[in-house]
Amino acid sequence: MPVYNKLVRDKILEIIEADGLTYNARIMEPNELLKEVKAKMIEEAKEFYAADTVHASVEELADILELVHTALSALGVTYEELEVIRQQKNEKRGGFEKAIFLIDVEDK
Repeated sequence: MPVYNKLVRDKILEIIEADGLTYNARIMEPNELLKEVKAKMIEEAKEFYAADTVHASVEELADILELVHTALSALGVTYEELEVIRQQKNEKRGGFEKAIFLIDVEDK
């Protein structure tokens, strides 16, 4: 029997049942959820890194975005509030549109 011990999407249990399988699961406490969302983001980021097609990359980005929404909800922050912070950081430090790859910085 495979052991997962990880956050899964809401309909996974229904899919398991539809396959005629049984499972053990529980609902996490709010403080546990945020920790597990962070762990799942690392997992999904690794899958995004390994994706070798546009479709696979977009699938992984969709998973990451779903986790962002879940994390925001757990933190009590709206997506709009996140967007304001993103824009502020963009104005102060820029985005990543120029694709700059910093090699090194010389000491004076």
